[in-house]
Amino acid sequence: MQELIVEIPQRSYPIVVVDGLLADAQALRAQLRSRIHGNQVAIVTNDVVGPLYLEQVMVALDDLQVDVMHMRDGEAAKNLATYEQVMDFLLGARHNRSTCLIALGGGVVGDLCGFVAATFLRGVDLIQIPTTLLAQVDSSVGGKTAVNHPLGKNMIGAFYQPVAVFADPATLSTLPPREYAAGLAEVVKYGVIEDPELFVFLEEHCDALLAKDGAVLSQVIVRCCAIKAEVVSADERESGRRAILNFGHTFGHAIETLCGYGQWLHGEAVAIGMVMAAHLSAQVAGLNSDSVSRLIGLLSKLELPTELDQRSLEVVTVDAMMDAMGLDKKVVDGRLRFIVASEFGEVAVRDDVDGAAVRDVLRQCC
Repeated sequence: MQELIVEIPQRSYPIVVVDGLLADAQALRAQLRSRIHGNQVAIVTNDVVGPLYLEQVMVALDDLQVDVMHMRDGEAAKNLATYEQVMDFLLGARHNRSTCLIALGGGVVGDLCGFVAATFLRGVDLIQIPTTLLAQVDSSVGGKTAVNHPLGKNMIGAFYQPVAVFADPATLSTLPPREYAAGLAEVVKYGVIEDPELFVFLEEHCDALLAKDGAVLSQVIVRCCAIKAEVVSADERESGRRAILNFGHTFGHAIETLCGYGQWLHGEAVAIGMVMAAHLSAQVAGLNSDSVSRLIGLLSKLELPTELDQRSLEVVTVDAMMDAMGLDKKVVDGRLRFIVASEFGEVAVRDDVDGAAVRDVLRQCC
């Protein structure tokens, strides 16, 4: 077991990484019960994850009142309609302020369940049990919760921290290859923004990562969580440094919005977005061409896309991207902020990037 602490104002919470946790009823019971203070629990999962792991969690909580809500799988379900369904479910089952919500699933389940927890009766306890790589290394940590709007990804949400995150790398054995690769995009991001040694480690262990080697995976998950915990502890509500975690996301979110939620998985769109951000970094921040090539090469080796396909190019035009990015959450006083790298491990948040440079990058990539 490895445990990290996210230190935020007023309180802290643990990220616990235990390989095989969900298969160990006694250990799972001990971990969950240390964070559940009432007698009511509501588990939100989906029709893919539920059949795999719900029973183990139910057994660990067999002395409590546990209600289960199954939502649809996929990014297209992360919307206000599903949010309302979960609210109806909680109210119909007479849950109250002492209840604890458990998000059992990937980033979609975690983001939506987190937003419900933030707003149900003005806030109830939340436990994250992420079952995808992307959720384990990124979305379950840090308290960003949201649902999508047709005009923009994650536009409706709140900062709301969980009381604990329990990550079991063994759950990744059931993850489809495409979903697994999508999570690796966020792993690569950490190497670019904060840890050049991690980037080298990823380059040297591509085969082990693709084979889901347990020792390598655990090491990578813990390192990524440690980076995010440190960044979030310093800037919980993204007023400054935390924005570096969005490297590639301004471009990636616009791609997801324009193509329709679900055509590209989030990690796939971020991978393409990071390539765009790298080209922009070369223009405005001095990132050398070797680093751009290394990033593209690593993403390709990890079976991630590095450019848009022909179907996407029909809707992802330069003007459409500029318009979609104009609605990004990182726009401040009308100025769009970009995260750019001068080298791996050295990134900055810039709000003075010339629009002509952005358009030039988009013309290259679109």
